[in-house]
Amino acid sequence: MSAQSSLEQSLVQQLSSQFKDSVRSSSFKAKRFKITVDETIILKVAEYIRDQLGFDHAASVTGTDFPKDGVIEVVYHFTSYSKDDLRKVVGALAVRIPRDSPKIPSLINVWPSVEYHERETYEMLGVTFEGHPNLKRLLLPEDWSDIPPLRKDFTLPGR
Repeated sequence: MSAQSSLEQSLVQQLSSQFKDSVRSSSFKAKRFKITVDETIILKVAEYIRDQLGFDHAASVTGTDFPKDGVIEVVYHFTSYSKDDLRKVVGALAVRIPRDSPKIPSLINVWPSVEYHERETYEMLGVTFEGHPNLKRLLLPEDWSDIPPLRKDFTLPGR
């Protein structure tokens, strides 16, 4: 095992040890790792990732609709500008939330860079980020009345 993948394994082990049964799954490979957590602790996990592990920047927020499972998965990708040993490592913090009531706490107070990413995920998948100070349309027209366009059951009008 390379020193780099050993670092990712160590990071996953730290998170699993700290948050125990609230970490539903985890994986790692060279320069990448992912953990999936309960939505009830996502804020605490993000703060730990920032404060204890040194990941000071969220690069993106993505979401995927899984209608057969009845969930939407939201994934935060984060990295570090301040710690040299973490600069090339990208972590992923994922949460799977009910599709019929997709709500999670905003991580804007942990990583301010998520502002527009959360807004886009709100708009395109219908995920409400509770506590986000500016959760309004970003790309779609203000009068959009259809379901969010990245939901699997969305169809273009006239098709």
